[in-house]
Amino acid sequence: MRKIQMVDLIGQYADIREDVQEAFDRILQSAAFINGPEVAAFQKDLETYLGVKHVIPCANGTDALQIAMMGLGLKPGDEVITADFTFAATVEVIGLLQLTPVLVDVDPHHFNIDPEAIERAITPRTKAIVPVHLFGQCADMERIMEIARKHDLFVIEDNAQAIGANYQFSDGSRKKAGTIGHVGATSFFPSKNLGAYGDGGAIFTDNDDLAHTIRGIVNHGMYERYYHDVIGVNSRLDSLQAAVLRAKLPHLDRYCDRRREAARYYSRAFEGHPMLTVPETVRSCSGICETCDCHVFHQYTLRVGGGKRDALAQHLGSNGIPYGIYYPVPLHRQKAYTDPRFRESDYPVTNQLSEEVLSLPMHTELDKEQLEYITKTVLAFLNGED
Repeated sequence: MRKIQMVDLIGQYADIREDVQEAFDRILQSAAFINGPEVAAFQKDLETYLGVKHVIPCANGTDALQIAMMGLGLKPGDEVITADFTFAATVEVIGLLQLTPVLVDVDPHHFNIDPEAIERAITPRTKAIVPVHLFGQCADMERIMEIARKHDLFVIEDNAQAIGANYQFSDGSRKKAGTIGHVGATSFFPSKNLGAYGDGGAIFTDNDDLAHTIRGIVNHGMYERYYHDVIGVNSRLDSLQAAVLRAKLPHLDRYCDRRREAARYYSRAFEGHPMLTVPETVRSCSGICETCDCHVFHQYTLRVGGGKRDALAQHLGSNGIPYGIYYPVPLHRQKAYTDPRFRESDYPVTNQLSEEVLSLPMHTELDKEQLEYITKTVLAFLNGED
């Protein structure tokens, strides 16, 4: 059996090697390393794929979130509501811009921000909501957009983990993750479903004026060289990373299908086990439905009950199976974000998830032998057979 990787980028590279090498050679010969033709071509390709009017590439996903907030004109002291159960980058940029983070609890089934908790947290100072599409599927965007319209709030989608996912509204219409709110932000970190070979990110919007503002912000506030119309930053996607992403983009739906296949294998093996809760999708098909495309499984995350999570993690590691715990410490407990406004009683779901979640290897190159070994190792330990 091949060595099991949490993410197998080497195996994935073999399939696109010629396209990447040809593009790298083209870029190296032209020396168009920043904002070159490859970046412009990737931007257009991604706009077409997402069905969005404007994609603005940038240097990384954290910048994408920050620039989106800057583009919306949020001011110090404005309150921004987001999920307590997510990676720190989401709240980090709120702090960097001297905005006020308002952390709320999440749904216990899908791990995404709880819309009812959002509505309870709104005050006259609230200006924006940042739903994080955690682990590969959208938050309840239809309800979130209703809340935003009711209270005249911006919605900034943190789509770092769900690019390629589809969201279906109650009327049957569908949109890609990251294209539903006023603006979306994503990361192209190498381990993402659409990952570069270094850092990268992008912002999405259908708003022409907002797109224009953001294009200036990412490039030192310039629309014309040496003329600075807005306060900006230096955050540009380089051409070599754009070439990798452009080579991968035509394969993204297949990558997502492969992840869903692996997720179905896991869920079928674990379904019904008294100590395990398999991932649920917004269509309540527990990740097993053959036709569900709402979840792209950036992570396959179990809940492990009975206080067995840490022991199972140690057992997996000792048997050559990598794992992840996303996330072991809620944001409201992080030293950098300590705030007397955050009460433990407001985060029962997040606190429980932090003690129970365990993510198994998930990538496009997992084969049946590896999946069988992983599932048997998990079940044998929990059943007391190992």
